[in-house]
Amino acid sequence: MKKVVILDYGSGNLRSAERALERVGADVTVTADRQAALDADGLVVPGVGAFAACMTGLRAVDGPRLIGRRLAGGRPVLGICVGMQILFDRGVEHGHDAEGCGEWPGVVERLEAPVLPHMGWNTVDVPEGSRLFEGLTDQRFYFVHSYGVRDFPLGADGPPSPLKRPLVTWAEHGDRFVAGVENGALSATQFHPEKSGDAGAQLLTNWLRTLA
Repeated sequence: MKKVVILDYGSGNLRSAERALERVGADVTVTADRQAALDADGLVVPGVGAFAACMTGLRAVDGPRLIGRRLAGGRPVLGICVGMQILFDRGVEHGHDAEGCGEWPGVVERLEAPVLPHMGWNTVDVPEGSRLFEGLTDQRFYFVHSYGVRDFPLGADGPPSPLKRPLVTWAEHGDRFVAGVENGALSATQFHPEKSGDAGAQLLTNWLRTLA
């Protein structure tokens, strides 16, 4: 049974994520304890609300450094919703430009769409070779957000091997935005797998299979 820590930094659907991961066979702990987060087989970084507020909470528990330490050792991390967004360089909301964790280049910004928030079920465009979305090409996932990453330069070109550049999953709501990223030990989804029924459960199962 894989040991998974859900990082408790004051933001996110902690209990929903906990139940969803337990349902697919993980041994789950919800905590802000640094050592527990470092030692776990997998770390989940949830997040809801504003980018800047999430970063404030994350810094309060030394989250950016903790994530960096895990990734430096090849230890898996999964970001969910705003927990994905804060992995990018910056977030711009209501004129406020906030610094993120900087694991990926890119800016989280308001989507250009006739209706916001983007709330409900949507399909995604899965890249070839995805392990996270294995068996889920035609499935729908549950989104709740008004902001997203509309340009991901690391996924635009470079060597064809997925080991050398991120695999980027896209979705559309008004315009195109990043719905998921797989980049070595670091994975993330803009949607909520814990609210996405059987498809979300399968995605979490796929992620657990990647844990050492």
